Amino acid sequence: MPVPTPPPAFAPDHHSIPLADVWHKDYDCFYASVFEAENPALKSLPLAVQQKQIIVTCNYEARRRVGSPLSLWRSILRSILRRPPNIQQGLYKLQLVKDAKLACPDVVIVLGEDLTRFRNASKALYTFLSRFSWNNKAERLGFDEVWMDVTDIVDYNIQLVNKNDLSHSFFNLSKDDPTIGFPFDASLVAGHVIPDTDDGLRHTVNAHDNLSLRLCIGSHLALYLRHALEEEQGYTSTVGISTSKLLSKLIGNVNKPKGQTTLLPPYGLKVDHDNNNNNVTAFLDPHEIGKIPNIGFKQAQKLREFVLGRPAKFHAGLIYGKTQESVTVRDVRLHPDMAPALLDKVLGGPGTPHGVGTRIWELVNGVDDTEVHQAKRVPSQISIEDSYIRLDTFEEATKELHMLSMSLIKRMHLDLLEDEDGADQHNAPVEQTGQTPPRRWLALPRTLRLSTRPRAAPAPDWTRSRAFNRISRSAPVPGFLFNLDESDEALADKLVHDAWLPLFRKIHPEKSGWNLSLVNVAVTNMTDTASDDKNASGRDIGKMFKMQDQILREWRVEDVSTTSNVAPTSPNHLAFVDGPHGVENECVHESSPNVLEGHNWEEDEDSAPVPGSTCETCGLTVPSFAMSAHRRYHLMGD
Repeated sequence: MPVPTPPPAFAPDHHSIPLADVWHKDYDCFYASVFEAENPALKSLPLAVQQKQIIVTCNYEARRRVGSPLSLWRSILRSILRRPPNIQQGLYKLQLVKDAKLACPDVVIVLGEDLTRFRNASKALYTFLSRFSWNNKAERLGFDEVWMDVTDIVDYNIQLVNKNDLSHSFFNLSKDDPTIGFPFDASLVAGHVIPDTDDGLRHTVNAHDNLSLRLCIGSHLALYLRHALEEEQGYTSTVGISTSKLLSKLIGNVNKPKGQTTLLPPYGLKVDHDNNNNNVTAFLDPHEIGKIPNIGFKQAQKLREFVLGRPAKFHAGLIYGKTQESVTVRDVRLHPDMAPALLDKVLGGPGTPHGVGTRIWELVNGVDDTEVHQAKRVPSQISIEDSYIRLDTFEEATKELHMLSMSLIKRMHLDLLEDEDGADQHNAPVEQTGQTPPRRWLALPRTLRLSTRPRAAPAPDWTRSRAFNRISRSAPVPGFLFNLDESDEALADKLVHDAWLPLFRKIHPEKSGWNLSLVNVAVTNMTDTASDDKNASGRDIGKMFKMQDQILREWRVEDVSTTSNVAPTSPNHLAFVDGPHGVENECVHESSPNVLEGHNWEEDEDSAPVPGSTCETCGLTVPSFAMSAHRRYHLMGD
């Protein structure tokens, strides 16, 4: 097979190798870990989390457990009828609950359909990790995955290491305090490495190889945070360390659970059959094309069909499974005449984004320049969905829309509200009276979106092909959705009848004849409200007025007669209380009511005397500079 010449953008170039340090952190069996954190006794038991009739995840104790031989063979036979004959011990994801009970009769099954506890735990863990991010580049993917760009903290520490004595290094976690940190051995990479060392020993770092040293320093920070996360929060995690989001996510899947893996250099691209000079392509090549992040399901189908010359075979009746035929990254990358232009033709079609061929070509060659996004104050959208075996009546659809609306409103209140004093709503304290403090919106969504996925009609032989296409309609968000005085139930009723049902009738104008496998409701197009955040639409003036007493407290002016037992020497004597130096600064109030009442001008004892003279006509003491005007006043008469 001829080896294609890569385009100039991917030619070997040592200077184009990225020097970013990117992690992908994945919490181990997250849903089960949340329940284990609430009840540590569950850690030693086989634990599974159920949604509907499916096991969505289970802990590793459950994955190791095997039931009686009879129950195991029953489970195997049931699985063969529905799934590929992939025999595995213990429980696994997306297993039917009844099969899980047969395979492991002593399994503890907990309901996980209410996502509130998982969402709150995810936020708490994300907040914990963000404390160690100097550049605020920590991007969440779902509940249980986080990308972190630690380039800046690694840059800082690489300047501090002694390259002549790497084994006695100290990692600084603070620029301001050099004592905050931990000692580490910068001559050895922490955790697992790819490719593995031949002798089974830890990889030794070349002090003069900048990329190797950077990845090594990043691996020790990852190890430190993994241990801190487990000790302080009770969660274990798996980490991948590389230079991009693509590589860090894939390399992190190698050693699960409770492990970390670093992809070692060289990273420079050199396309050949042996891949001896490029660890990136050597690592990516065996991966099935559908396992590469950012290559979608339909794109993977088209690539398999192009490489095989025919549609790839799928297991009949399979809902969440794999294809029967595997097409690897190497098969795609080294296919004759493979190049971005050819990929554009293979993957092109209506609605295909511009440059898709170049993007896929980059991915199969391990090139990913997408940045880790900075932490967002609010999500870009809030989406709630559910899947169904059968949903084919208008009454059932209305009922499901109401349930989805309730979840959507709760999510909006959780993610988009804060207390007036700025605290996040999910951490908001409740007063002793039982009343929640006043709340304000962090952002306002502008668009509602309703999506459904109709199930394909059965064929004459009663087989049914899988459907993945969604139909969507959008509408403006009604204003009543932001009313915090109404109950969630009342808001959900209004939302269903005023918004969702009209959109539903546009998607499915027929009263019957459709059968839905999925319904999704979402609010999108977020607009930040006024706040101090740089991305907000303006400053929150109301909040500024409420905080002015606290901000101006040290400059507050009070009458000394009300703050001291010592009478002032003059009724006009005032004092600055709590001045900037913690002392009392005296001043004279010049708008004295005594002047208006016709009394003599009184001087403060501690201030310099004001020069003046007595008026011959009225006897008032008037300052010298005002005497001429005062005399003209008398000459004017009545």
